Amino acid sequence: MRSKDKEKLKSFLGADSEVKGEFVAKGILRVDGSVIGKIEADQVILGQTAFMQGDILAKCIMVDGKVEGNMRATDRLEISARGKVKGEIFTQKLLIEDGAEFNGRVEMNTAGSKVLDYQSINQETAIKGA
Repeated sequence: MRSKDKEKLKSFLGADSEVKGEFVAKGILRVDGSVIGKIEADQVILGQTAFMQGDILAKCIMVDGKVEGNMRATDRLEISARGKVKGEIFTQKLLIEDGAEFNGRVEMNTAGSKVLDYQSINQETAIKGA
């Protein structure tokens, strides 16, 4: 994320914290702890000690920790060299640094295309898995 974005940090989940369920925040959410469930925020920063199991929905997502689940970034998604992601990514722009681990599928949406919402994704998965 850009340095000017750091000024807008609104919520923080510390390294020794754990959330189970749905976590919704306005502005930038920084996670250094564990979340099992769903995160929805304007921007999400997953620090080096973060662990996320579930879905993330945000305008911008930066991964420096570990994610097991689907991520939808309506603008940009970044995986740092220390980041580890297993799941599906839906975004306009994607940056994966050298050294990052990514196992999954990416759907890049160009201008004018429709970004699928999580409910549609889960319905599609259920139909394919049946």
